[in-house]
Amino acid sequence: MNIPFILEKAVSLYPHKEAVVCGDKRFTYKQFENRVFALARAFHAMGIQKGDRIAILHPNSHQYMETYFGTARLGAILNPLNVRLSPQELTFIIRDSGARLLIAASRYQDSVHSSLVADTPITHIVWTGKRHEEAGFESMGYEDLIQANQDGSKLPEIPISDEDIAHLYYTSGTTGLPKGVMLSHKNVCVHALAAIAELRLGDHDHWIHVAPLFHLADAWATFAVTWVGGKHVLIPDFDPLHILSAIQKEKITITNMVPTMLNTLIHTKGVESVDVSSLRAILSGGAPIAPELVKKIMETFKCDYLQTYGMTETSPYLTVSILKENLRNLSQEEQFQYKSKTGRPFLGVLLKVIRENGTEIDADDKEVGEIIVKGDIVTRGYWNRPEETDEAIKDGWLHTGDMAVLDKEGYVNIVDRKKDVIITGGENVYSIEVENILYSHPAILEAAVIGLPDPKWGEAVKAVVVLKPGCKAEAEGIIEFCKARIAGYKAPKSVDFVTDLPRTGSGKIHKKKIREWFKGEG
Repeated sequence: MNIPFILEKAVSLYPHKEAVVCGDKRFTYKQFENRVFALARAFHAMGIQKGDRIAILHPNSHQYMETYFGTARLGAILNPLNVRLSPQELTFIIRDSGARLLIAASRYQDSVHSSLVADTPITHIVWTGKRHEEAGFESMGYEDLIQANQDGSKLPEIPISDEDIAHLYYTSGTTGLPKGVMLSHKNVCVHALAAIAELRLGDHDHWIHVAPLFHLADAWATFAVTWVGGKHVLIPDFDPLHILSAIQKEKITITNMVPTMLNTLIHTKGVESVDVSSLRAILSGGAPIAPELVKKIMETFKCDYLQTYGMTETSPYLTVSILKENLRNLSQEEQFQYKSKTGRPFLGVLLKVIRENGTEIDADDKEVGEIIVKGDIVTRGYWNRPEETDEAIKDGWLHTGDMAVLDKEGYVNIVDRKKDVIITGGENVYSIEVENILYSHPAILEAAVIGLPDPKWGEAVKAVVVLKPGCKAEAEGIIEFCKARIAGYKAPKSVDFVTDLPRTGSGKIHKKKIREWFKGEG
């Protein structure tokens, strides 16, 4: 089972069905395949061989999807690059991956130039949009390559095994340096099949790619939606009005976004006038989400809501909040309690929640432990990082670093990252619990909770919030609001107001950056 098979299967059943919509460009599955094959021929002509790495620095686009499939056709390894990284970070990743070829959008010319000033293994740059010349590199235009390789000549047959690496996604390392998560063809394909089964994806589905394709919050849908002959609609930048318009125009049925994106959409002026009746489900993933926000999403979009949780290391989904059959007879409020949890294990995943000594916690929805997982969607490890691989994967189980409770139905609910737990006065405070309370405050749009050093308590709980437009609130009032709903020691000791919270490349709230803001306080 490999990635090229996915596209081959889709084309065999749906050659003339619309596959990809990107701006004013529309391609059927057969037209899309022709472009993928042309790109693979171009790569082959440049000397790209099985196992070689290709990097891509690009917004969501048909070119991105073509690169995912074109790279796989040759058995090469795609290295998606986070467009928000600094040139120094990009240089490190390109060097570490050993990428020979870079595909880049012309809008990132400055980043490309700065990244490649240092010594890297890149020899070729393929530009979409305006072509730029870089001294010492062979530069060419993407569309020129496609047109020049549309001759239909046969590509070499390259044996691709399940265990061959397909993708390298870089995440933060424990040493502070990014580390490349290796995902095999089996990882990607097994996850795609599991998603098809869990989400009941089919050729009736229209998926909108809003979260970035360099991140697995969205990239997995490239393969699952293609496998069943669904339609892909690609949005290059997070523009709320553009997204809402596309949902209406293209009759989007299902999508996944990170909570910050969904929060922005439901607070966009005019959202209530958009026809979203085509939506059957909205998934939220990539970060924890407050139940109060879940309610507002369901009220706004009037469709099913599914909470997901996963990691880059697991392709990504580990849980989904789909209700088990015996829970569907519960009241709406009781069902909501389950739907807003992190969820039950995803198809093909074995999941445990364990104590420090390795024993499993009680399924009482109270005791907290670390989630560990195993299955065919789990990475074999990190690129050239055997020690970090051994630290994360023990006896075949991946230790996630996520702390959660477990209920008698097998549903987990994450309470915090292990490294984000705040210890104040000897008590554990889980930042997500406090954030959930803050999100229920009528004036708060976004919130993040961190721990700061404190001479008396060890750590003090700090809230950093963004207020809704036109709303006012004072720190004292917010603190009292929290104390009325959770234990006093869990409530923030201080509240800071900001106009924006920092984001990671995937759109999640960036707590590490927030901590840096307050370095030295306490």
